[in-house]
Amino acid sequence: MQQELINEFIDYLDVERGLAGNTLESYGRDLRHYYEFLGRDRRSAADVNRTTIVAYLLYLQKQGKAASTIARRLAALKAFYQYLLRERKIDHDPTENLESPKQKKRLPKVLTVEEVERLLSQPDGRGPAGLRDRAMLELLYATGIRVSELVSLDVDSVDLEAAVVRCMGKGSRERVIPMGSVAVRALGDYLERGRGALVRDPEEKALFVNQHGRRLTRQGFWKILKKYARQAGITREITPHTLRHSFATHLLENGADLRAVQEMLGHADISTTQIYTHVTRHRLKDVYARAHPRA
Repeated sequence: MQQELINEFIDYLDVERGLAGNTLESYGRDLRHYYEFLGRDRRSAADVNRTTIVAYLLYLQKQGKAASTIARRLAALKAFYQYLLRERKIDHDPTENLESPKQKKRLPKVLTVEEVERLLSQPDGRGPAGLRDRAMLELLYATGIRVSELVSLDVDSVDLEAAVVRCMGKGSRERVIPMGSVAVRALGDYLERGRGALVRDPEEKALFVNQHGRRLTRQGFWKILKKYARQAGITREITPHTLRHSFATHLLENGADLRAVQEMLGHADISTTQIYTHVTRHRLKDVYARAHPRA
């Protein structure tokens, strides 16, 4: 019964709200964890009150979960109980008026322009895999797309003549993003001399494929990125999102309009994009502290 309710809720989020697959998986995991907590006292999700929800949040806190994790799980519970209330499976919402724990704002980690240059120069463009890797890195930094969006691209998602890429973002929202000449050239080289040597099935639509000729995964890309970061001598932690953060920060540092950056990143709310203005101010302070004689 419990799993049925979760499945119904996930179907609702998928069909009615069009949430991305990763978000749906996250909701499912969080709700299953919540049911495990309820199972210790043999309660059902409908047989709880505000005190039960608070007890669950305190349980997460005692487990050492980060405020961001607790906030995400509470958001999942709020959405779940609102759905149950709307479907008349419960007669009250136990999460009503519960506030998420305050989270520290963490500034995104970004690379310097010089570090990006070193990273992007690592792939050996003489072989198919190197051509693919160079095209992926250049495209990520040129457009700021998410890694999930990168690996979801098909061959017809890019228009080299118009220098744009079309990608499907969160909430199934499509956006068209311009590419710079370097990324266009790298993609052209890969399509002309690299992809054909990697693909085994002529019907394969994926733009970027692995050594088996199938669509590259996010995990596969992460391994590739780590390898080139090591080669480039970048010792601090780098994730697939680092190039996206660097793309946004470098654009704003060079005078780009915040609304334009928001549109390219695919943020529904500009407040999400504004975190990068904090990054640029933070970096300016560092530059001032190092350079000004009276800093």
